[in-house]
Amino acid sequence: MNITTAIPTDITPKGSDYDVVSRVVELLTENYREQPSLDAIAGELGQSPTQLQKTFTRWAGLSPKAFLQAVTLDHAKRLLRQEELPLLETSYELGLSGPGRLHDLFVTHEAMSPGEWKQRGAGLTIRYGFHPSPFGVALVMVTDRGLAGLAFNDAGHERESFEDMAGRWPNAVYVEDSATTASYAARIFQADRWREEEPLRIVLIGSDFQVRVWQTLLKIPMGKAVTYSDIACDIGQPTASRAVGAAVGRNPISFVVPCHRALGKSGALTGYHWGLTRKRAMLGWEAGKV
Repeated sequence: MNITTAIPTDITPKGSDYDVVSRVVELLTENYREQPSLDAIAGELGQSPTQLQKTFTRWAGLSPKAFLQAVTLDHAKRLLRQEELPLLETSYELGLSGPGRLHDLFVTHEAMSPGEWKQRGAGLTIRYGFHPSPFGVALVMVTDRGLAGLAFNDAGHERESFEDMAGRWPNAVYVEDSATTASYAARIFQADRWREEEPLRIVLIGSDFQVRVWQTLLKIPMGKAVTYSDIACDIGQPTASRAVGAAVGRNPISFVVPCHRALGKSGALTGYHWGLTRKRAMLGWEAGKV
């Protein structure tokens, strides 16, 4: 792959809100049987309950108690019960579609042709930049056709996430251009920029099967969830749940194409390419937006 500049590091300083949130998620996961109190969690983090309250209000607009409830298995099960298959009945054409509702963020999506996908990025220039986000450092990758990649990492691990993403399109030319990608980051993570009249342009680069799965993910609104088998049924391949899971795991535009809203039948979070802690945090963050 061709890279024009070095990979920057330490985009988000230690001690960010997400650092606190991710540690809370980890503590809850490690001690789920005991269900530790807010005071106990704050003490473990070296904070007062008041400090923790301020952090969560600033991060997602919800209390620590509400967040704790939003990252439980019971909450995940409720998300599944709220929706049956009709959620996914609206079909999209492969290729350029009309604006698709993604919670309050509006998206217009386009798919590259199978021929373009098989070239593994040949002839493609991808501009990239690292930016702070509610979920750690965000790697934003764009082409002249729109947002093509969105990945996440903890501070100091920028190279790993870049190599992961660039390995998907090894024949592309990569140009560090945070000035260009900053506007995309703002559109994605600042709720006051979510406007129907200004949809976010994204381009889906994958096989025909992968694109169909990712298009189905775009139909899942914030505050809802579906199972892998739901997605398999929606694309007309009800026995392909395992292949669907693999395609979900290869989603190159995390959060915007909401693969974190795909759960196991029991409500279990199963896997997430950028870590289960981050998936839990995303679901909790969204609970403060609906």
